[in-house]
Amino acid sequence: MFRTALRNVLAHKARLLMTVLAVLLGVAFVSGTLVFTDTLGNAFHKQSAKNYDDVAVSIDVFDTSHSDDPEERKLPSGLDDKTLDKLGALDGVASVTPRVTGFAGVADANGKLIGTEWATNGGNFQPGEDGKDRDYTFTDGTGPTRAGQIALDKATAAKGGYEVGDRVRVAADGTAREYTLAGIFTTEDGEVNAGGTLTLFDTATAQKLYREPGLFGTATLSADAGASQEKILRETERILPANAEAETGQELAAKQAKAIETQLSGLNQMLLAFAAIALFVGVFLISNTFTMLVAQRTKELALMRAVGASRRQVKRSVLIEAAVVGVFASVAGFAGGIGLAVALRSAMGLTGAKIPAGPPVVSPTAVGAAFAVGVLITVFAAWLPARRAAKIPPVAAMSSVHAVATTKSLVVRNSIGGILTLLGAGAIVAGAAAGSDGRIMIGAGAFLAMVGVIILIPLLSRPVIALVRPLLIGVFGVSGKLAGLNAVRNPRRTGATASALAIGLTLVTGLSVLGVTIGQAVDKATTANIKADYMLTMAGAESFSPESLRALEKASVVTAVSPQLSVSLTVKDDWVAGSAVTPNDVDQVLNIKTVSGSTKTLAEGGIAVAEKTAESKKWKVGDTLPVTFDDGKKADLKVGAIYEDNELLSPVTMSTELARPHEPDAYIRDMLVKTDGGASDANEQALVDALGKNPAVTIMDHDAIRNAFSGFINTALYIMYGLLAMALIIAVLGVVNTLAMSVFERQQEIGMLRAIGLDRSKVKRTIRLEAVVISVFGAVVGVALGTFLAWAIGETIKSSIPGYALVLPWDRIALFLVLAGLVGVLAALWPARSAAKLNMLTAIKTE
Repeated sequence: MFRTALRNVLAHKARLLMTVLAVLLGVAFVSGTLVFTDTLGNAFHKQSAKNYDDVAVSIDVFDTSHSDDPEERKLPSGLDDKTLDKLGALDGVASVTPRVTGFAGVADANGKLIGTEWATNGGNFQPGEDGKDRDYTFTDGTGPTRAGQIALDKATAAKGGYEVGDRVRVAADGTAREYTLAGIFTTEDGEVNAGGTLTLFDTATAQKLYREPGLFGTATLSADAGASQEKILRETERILPANAEAETGQELAAKQAKAIETQLSGLNQMLLAFAAIALFVGVFLISNTFTMLVAQRTKELALMRAVGASRRQVKRSVLIEAAVVGVFASVAGFAGGIGLAVALRSAMGLTGAKIPAGPPVVSPTAVGAAFAVGVLITVFAAWLPARRAAKIPPVAAMSSVHAVATTKSLVVRNSIGGILTLLGAGAIVAGAAAGSDGRIMIGAGAFLAMVGVIILIPLLSRPVIALVRPLLIGVFGVSGKLAGLNAVRNPRRTGATASALAIGLTLVTGLSVLGVTIGQAVDKATTANIKADYMLTMAGAESFSPESLRALEKASVVTAVSPQLSVSLTVKDDWVAGSAVTPNDVDQVLNIKTVSGSTKTLAEGGIAVAEKTAESKKWKVGDTLPVTFDDGKKADLKVGAIYEDNELLSPVTMSTELARPHEPDAYIRDMLVKTDGGASDANEQALVDALGKNPAVTIMDHDAIRNAFSGFINTALYIMYGLLAMALIIAVLGVVNTLAMSVFERQQEIGMLRAIGLDRSKVKRTIRLEAVVISVFGAVVGVALGTFLAWAIGETIKSSIPGYALVLPWDRIALFLVLAGLVGVLAALWPARSAAKLNMLTAIKTE
């Protein structure tokens, strides 16, 4: 039977090609994902270990100057020289390197920020007795030794086109200043190697910018040869204040390795989830292929039974064929997976991300997973066809009629499908009604409903396709009539082919409906509430300086400006987040919809409260609330207004005059600006000039604000579309395979049609229309199920998204249906050409 199985594989290699491609793509995705993440993990682990090679103990001091605990506020906010001397005198400590770090945005020649805003760091140059800083190697110039000098990492200097001696604009404390570039260096710093920027100042300047004069935020201790890190750690902890934390270099390396592993695990799981979807779609293609092969070999299998083969042997023969196909596809897929991993790594490099060098890592897990997935999926998908093959009776060898499904089997199938669909739909509706607690129920219901619909698709195909048959006949005549009849001739085959497209379109439609709905809700909650022409933000979540606010207020083009100053409040022992705004200007830059009272009371020392907060706290206009500010000072504040919840305001709003005395280091997260004449290039440039051409400042008009708040949703959607494309490609292969096998089965029929006058062009048209009907049918089922799931999921999240209302993106849905039809046309190219080329006399003689 093994030799028979091998001969059958070789005899039907062309027909099995699509199955091989489906398994190959799925295996490539699985193995490529594993190789890619293993390679990244290994490279980053080696880099993190290298970063901490010379670190015996690392120390971090937390700034507790704003703590609620009066005792914690008395603790030092950094390490002073006296403490550093004590650390350096410990037994086994070779050297102590203190650091002070913070945000430093470097401008390029056009004044734009170099690098990503979350990895733009600044620090201090800390030379030893030899005048060198052990963490940095200078390739040109020297480290900064006085105020007004800086040093840049090599990549940042190259991006900005800077050389030693050039003037460089840097923003480090909310204000941009020009410095002289004293040197260019290389470093093993992980963030720099990942594409970030690093600016070094002299120690005194760095302390003034990021901490306090004479204080450092961190320090690393290197050890003498043979010294114990644990012993140094114990001695270190005796010296440090209570707000400091110390760890050994080994602990830090392990912690960073764990963090890298966790980050890569998320990526790994996401990619594997899409690989699973692709393989799930592939199951239908594989099962369909083997079902058709078994049907075409009914006489052959019956003859084997007649000459003595048992049911078990026939079944085993089909499964061996599947295993051979799976092994071959797994080998090719694994090779493709390694290529995919290399391509992904290169693609990340093109986006600007820097990945440590290192060879591809091919682990036994990746190899085992590739072959297990490839072979097991193929054998599993072939199990039902193999079972049917084993049931073919020997008497079928005397008949040319292929085995057909019995009425009993169809009734059982449809009953099971109907029950699963109803259970799934019920779970989805119940989950939607349960709100945020119903997401797990919706997930379970979605699985049941999808499986149920897939089982029912053969039953659904007849009435649905019957609806479009008159249109096909009216437009395409005989070709349309034949296409409609052929599409429902074998409902199981049509259902299996359409199922693959239905699964892909369910996911794509669900994501699209949710994405568009959330995007519009976010858009309404932001741009609809903004009257200002511009929103200004600082890179790296830095705060604007008070000088920046004053500069904007003095700018000639500015007619109104209001900062969003963060305020920390305790009201009746409950912490509440607050915003401080400019009372006379806030109504000109924000659309604040009051439920009761008036925002004009802000100028009189009152506060305004968001509606949901007021309801939960049972506050109303006219109430006087006992408030404790962040500095411990207390006040009784009157509620002057209650407003509809606004994404741009905190639950409690007050005037900047009221808040600023209690917030000496006020954090201004953004500023809203109204200009004379509205948004224009001239006004935007005037704002840039007023802020001293600060590279850390982002100036956004309404379109930019919209992209900032909802653009990430579209980006995520496009990524999802790209990942789901593989599942759709496999679905296309399924359509091609079904049509090719169908043409092979109907050679005699096609020959007869040609003989009675159907020309080649009409034969091609018939095959193409059949493919379009099957593809669009699957797409319609997928769009309907995807929309239903999107509605249900939306019900669980709408309470957390103001203004959420289901939006059906009819343009995208129409595009999906058109693309499904195009998929049918493209999939039918080869089968239609093959059908048209059949010799009618030879075809008529075919059994």
